[in-house]
Amino acid sequence: MDSAECWLSIIIPTLDEAQGVVGLLQSMQPWRAQGAELILVDGGSRDNTVALATPLTDQMLTSSPGRALQMNAGAASARGRVLWFVHADSYLAGDEIHTLKSCLPELVSGGWGRFDVMLSGADWRLRLVATMMNLRSRITAIATGDQGIFISRCWFDRVAGFPVQPLMEDVEISARLRRLGRPVCLRQRITTDSRRWQRHGVWRTVSFMWWLRWRYFRGASAEELHRYYYAAEPSDG
Repeated sequence: MDSAECWLSIIIPTLDEAQGVVGLLQSMQPWRAQGAELILVDGGSRDNTVALATPLTDQMLTSSPGRALQMNAGAASARGRVLWFVHADSYLAGDEIHTLKSCLPELVSGGWGRFDVMLSGADWRLRLVATMMNLRSRITAIATGDQGIFISRCWFDRVAGFPVQPLMEDVEISARLRRLGRPVCLRQRITTDSRRWQRHGVWRTVSFMWWLRWRYFRGASAEELHRYYYAAEPSDG
């Protein structure tokens, strides 16, 4: 792919995502046909993630584990004018490409944004949680990684990429980008896996995530919060 023709780099960090990565990458093949490049950055998977993903990507990279490190590694190798960071447990409908392309003129010269999010599963409480997440994001101009953050290359470089910290890297880069301008908040939804909420209970998980965010904005370190998070989520990578 000629770098001059690459309008978008899609960067996906993975760690032991063999169960779902093929479905996500297959849904993104039409993006490659329309000039986007697909970069997967693996953080040391012990399953078959790398072997399954390699034929479906333009670049297959490895790095030390940690979403911030992996996404920065992908960005360093990316050729796109806009960088789109997608979590491996996301599901795409397929028509997001048209929405994102419509924003391109205002993004490439400097800008950022995210999609609305929807949580998988039929539980009405999950729909309410997603609605609250999207509303909060519009009010605060803070996005989460589940919402598929996209950033122009020039603004990504201006904020020096994702801060290298073990948790809240999405919140922190949002805060830095917010100083440059408010995000484009697209109403089209991408779906993220709701296993965290289903495993530990919807309201308990919401309360826990709000508590973590409150502690972070009160000055708690990402390293301290990381210990709390993974004590509660021992099986999540």
